[in-house]
Amino acid sequence: MNKKTITLILALLLGLLLVACGGEDAPAAEAPAPAAQAPADAPAAEAPAAPAQETAPVVTSNTLEAVRSRGFVRCGGNQAVPGFGYINPATNAFEGFDIDYCKAVAAAVFGDATKHEIRPTTAGERFPVLQSGEIDVLIRNTTWTLSRDTNLGADFAPTTFYDGQGMMVRKDMGITSLEGLAGGTICVQSGTTTEKNLADVFRARGIAFTPVVFDDADRTREAYDQGQCDGFTTDKSGLVSQQILMANPEDHMILEETMSKEPLGPMMRHGDNNWGDIITWTVFCTIEAEELGITSANADSFLGGDDPVVQNLLGEVGDLGTYMGISADWCYQVIKQVGNYAEIYDRNLGPSTPFNLPRGLNNLWTNGGLLYSPPFR
Repeated sequence: MNKKTITLILALLLGLLLVACGGEDAPAAEAPAPAAQAPADAPAAEAPAAPAQETAPVVTSNTLEAVRSRGFVRCGGNQAVPGFGYINPATNAFEGFDIDYCKAVAAAVFGDATKHEIRPTTAGERFPVLQSGEIDVLIRNTTWTLSRDTNLGADFAPTTFYDGQGMMVRKDMGITSLEGLAGGTICVQSGTTTEKNLADVFRARGIAFTPVVFDDADRTREAYDQGQCDGFTTDKSGLVSQQILMANPEDHMILEETMSKEPLGPMMRHGDNNWGDIITWTVFCTIEAEELGITSANADSFLGGDDPVVQNLLGEVGDLGTYMGISADWCYQVIKQVGNYAEIYDRNLGPSTPFNLPRGLNNLWTNGGLLYSPPFR
């Protein structure tokens, strides 16, 4: 046996001796240590502890906490669209369809519909005001579009009013279609989908026109009423509400053509899912209540019944409210203090109002409309 072979054998024996003695430089001796600690930190070990929804903890959100700390919910609204959002000169208070949905959110969060504040916004400033946190939710006849839902960092609650863009003209002009406005001027509000739709529709039909653009609804209407424009365009619901404010409402008519789809509803900042859930399910609460026949006048008579659907809706059983960090009877408070969808609609836009707007698409799905609430379960 030569010296080189002897040296190799001695080196191997020395290495085995160090491993047996637990030498600090031997990685093999430390390898089992992490495995011994793994069960305490491993998600798999904790997974079985997550039970079903029945024991889900109360969830809060930054917006909800801020609203509670302030003591009222702040909604971005309109002050110039009668029927939806305006200041009643007789009471100097905000009224309208959108205003009532702000009250509904306050009823859901605080159990008190009066704990709200309306921050009037123009079409141009409404999104920056929401993004900056100056308001908690925007409820101001705002159309749900892809770009607003994504590029603006926002989320939309379910649609509260299905609308479409229309055109108003003077009856004595003899115009019966959009083509009759060729070469004319059209009053339109800036910063709205209305402005873009007008350009797209008229370009597609090859109709030449001149837009006359204004910052708010009042100035747009006034300019048309004073004869500065041949036509006046906005959502059809907006045209109806603006018509009653004109010097001679009977001199004007709304063309039958609908230029676009305009699903209107509340808008929230993106990323606060719990606050979005509260707004979303407040809307669904009003729709489900109408379907079940529960109104502000008869809500109490439904308490104590044995219908599980009604019990869930009114918060008599289950923890649906606590999943959002609000009280179990939040929907009962919305119905009792503000009303179901039909009550909100009729109060502001129905037969007893100057507008008398047919519900059309804004009927329940059971009546041929688009209003449909997921289960309260």
